[in-house]
Amino acid sequence: MGAGPASADVTRGCVMNPRVSADLWRGRWVAFSRDRLAVSGVAIIVAFALGALLHPLLLATVWDPAIYHPVTGNDPQPVARTVVDTITDRDTQIDVARARLRHDPQAQIGDVLDVPRQPAPPSLTHPLGTDPRGRDVLSQLLFGARTAFALGAVAAVTTVVLGTGLAAVAAVRGGWLAALLLRLADYVLLLPAIPFVIFASAIVDVSIIALGVVLGITSGLGPTAIVLHAQARTIVVQPFVDAARLAGGGTWPVVRRHVMPHLAPVALLSMMTTVALAIGAEAILSLFGLVETSMSWGVMLGVADAGGYFADGIAAWWLLVPAGGAVTLLAGASYLVGRGFDTLVDPRLRSVAVER
Repeated sequence: MGAGPASADVTRGCVMNPRVSADLWRGRWVAFSRDRLAVSGVAIIVAFALGALLHPLLLATVWDPAIYHPVTGNDPQPVARTVVDTITDRDTQIDVARARLRHDPQAQIGDVLDVPRQPAPPSLTHPLGTDPRGRDVLSQLLFGARTAFALGAVAAVTTVVLGTGLAAVAAVRGGWLAALLLRLADYVLLLPAIPFVIFASAIVDVSIIALGVVLGITSGLGPTAIVLHAQARTIVVQPFVDAARLAGGGTWPVVRRHVMPHLAPVALLSMMTTVALAIGAEAILSLFGLVETSMSWGVMLGVADAGGYFADGIAAWWLLVPAGGAVTLLAGASYLVGRGFDTLVDPRLRSVAVER
């Protein structure tokens, strides 16, 4: 009659002592906080997060949505009359190719065109200038941060739920379940994510959420599953797991109380790597118009490319540098934070960091 409570007590007793666990995580935090690159990554992520949160507040209080809305806004600028292939105004000089691309497909040498002064360079009204449609680049940049965080969150959660959950259960149960997971991971690794999304976009509309789920699945069932399963197998052979099983602990209690807490640092590392991958993939796919989203950093680059401004080099730098720099910074920051989680996984790195 008393076997049930006793077994439960033994199972709970196998969990790491709270004081020891607190000391372990405190040491991990000290090591992480002394990693300058990781802390820099956190600072960059926080800065982008604050910008994403600030954007709707600016539209509601300071910015006129008719001008500063990232998608529908437009700042009407005076037009300048220019003759194709003839310089009449240094600010609006164009040749035939650019005239046909940006203003009139039928433009010929000698034609007179009314050319809007867009994209406008940075000014006090528009600190990062405007795009070819007269939309504020800073507003688009802040709105794009929201899109990037939404995509990263979906991809990261999908990766962690699939990778950690399946790897832990497969390691505890073993047998055919572990073999099935590893074979599935092999097949997923053979499927390149970005070409698959390109193929899928030709059949169905790929939204930001759908893209995050696809990238999360390919990561969670691919490399993440393999790494976490290997880590979980080193955990399930520990004496405290054997004691929990002898005490009557089932698969789920053992996974939840003993395996998952030890997999958390590795899962965090995989999560941040997936976020960096997702941000870069979205920029590439949106650049070519393969993702259904109203505004993102990739869309900003796509608009510049469609207008032929990539060929201008730094002449219209505000169309390229803010969006490209944001993708690089946020993806790089996610990678740096993920590398910082190595100190949570490797005790040798942790001890070196603490000694500093």
